[in-house]
Amino acid sequence: MRRNAGLFVAISLLSGFGSSAMSLVAGIWILDLTGSTGLAALAGLCVYAPVLAGPWLGGLLDRASRRSLVMAVNLALAAALLSLLTVRGPGQTWLIFLVSCAYGVSYVLIDAGETALLPSALSPAELGDVNGWRSSAQEGMKLVAPLAGAGLYAWRGGHAVVLLSAAMPVLVALLYAAVRLKQTPPDLPTERRRGLRAGLAVLLAQRATRVTVALAAVSIAMSGFTTAANYAIVTGTLGLPTTFIGVLFSAQGAGSIVGGLIVGRLITRWGPVTVGVAGTTLFAVSCLVRCLPWWPGTVAASVAAGIGLPWALVAAVTAVQTHTPTAVLGRVAGTANTAMFGPIVLAIPLGSAAVQLGDRPTLVVAAAICLASAIGVAYRPARRVRVPARREESRSLQG
Repeated sequence: MRRNAGLFVAISLLSGFGSSAMSLVAGIWILDLTGSTGLAALAGLCVYAPVLAGPWLGGLLDRASRRSLVMAVNLALAAALLSLLTVRGPGQTWLIFLVSCAYGVSYVLIDAGETALLPSALSPAELGDVNGWRSSAQEGMKLVAPLAGAGLYAWRGGHAVVLLSAAMPVLVALLYAAVRLKQTPPDLPTERRRGLRAGLAVLLAQRATRVTVALAAVSIAMSGFTTAANYAIVTGTLGLPTTFIGVLFSAQGAGSIVGGLIVGRLITRWGPVTVGVAGTTLFAVSCLVRCLPWWPGTVAASVAAGIGLPWALVAAVTAVQTHTPTAVLGRVAGTANTAMFGPIVLAIPLGSAAVQLGDRPTLVVAAAICLASAIGVAYRPARRVRVPARREESRSLQG
């Protein structure tokens, strides 16, 4: 594995550990300070809400040095985390919410920044593999970091977790400084259009990007839509204790690690569109298997979902990296992140309402939507001759 690839995987490990540990502890800390489960849940909403501003935040990456901006965001995040050392009682709870929002903004900028930086640090043949390895690293930290963060919180309190989490973005910034970037001139002249329109114009110009991002958006949204149904299956249909949900999360995490390790080879062999279709189909199958009143099948379905979701996501990210002009890669990556993760904000409450009609109907609806999307992409005939990529992208930016 080359030097830059190793650095990016290490970055994913460190950032994944710090964010996963702190995101869990923030909710626990608020609950301990206020006794309100509703307020504790709002901490998670603060983290995810900034993804809706992805097209505009991503545009910052196209108007500044991407590496410098990502390093600055990490250092600013560390400073924001250290402000939590002043939290002593319920009166400072607002500060935890504010830092949670800062975490959300940093996620958007750093995710888009890494997506934009990778093509300048790696060859096109390496992108799929490294994106998959990064996904495996992040999923692995989701298995380890929450337990470590909760244990440290129980032992030494919230301030100890703050110090540990603040150290992670500082180390990440140092690793970014060590990455060797190629000098790649912009593919197109600097364009005037900004924000959502500019990102969408480029994202929709190429079939590979619009199709894979759409498949990832459907898969991720349906994973949120089925969250409540999964809980109902465990406690109702299977009659198991709620702690069994932890087993399913671990099984899905294990599947995500495996899926991330092999997705790069699949993309190299079959292309991102085919892998995106396969990932969405696999997630649909996992929804149907969950309908069976058999707990080993539910565990197997969790593993399958863990494999399918990273396939769809990594396929979309790789397609964006390889089919987007360098000059606008930051805002296109931000727009893609919003398209992929924004719908889950609505899908989760819709799924919570739909489960009142039954857990299995909710899972069947999710599977049907995923399968319809995958089949629509796989069997849609080419209706017109595509304009050469450079000319089409140029028109989309100049129009």
